[in-house]
Amino acid sequence: MKACAGSKYDPEGDTPMAVCPECEADVEIDEYDVDKGEIISCPECGIELEVVGLSPLQLDVAPQDEEDWTE
Repeated sequence: MKACAGSKYDPEGDTPMAVCPECEADVEIDEYDVDKGEIISCPECGIELEVVGLSPLQLDVAPQDEEDWTE
């Protein structure tokens, strides 16, 4: 059986995963494509998450912009 063009076969299942702190869903992240401090979205609940650790991959709820606050 041939794999489709552009698909990757990962025989060891080593896809990097982190856990959303809000809904506890597994979030697939390519650890070589993200930097500490980068903001991503949870595919399950949609909340914005900040990459706070790379080894191991760790996520935290992203801080809210102060621009949204009224004085």
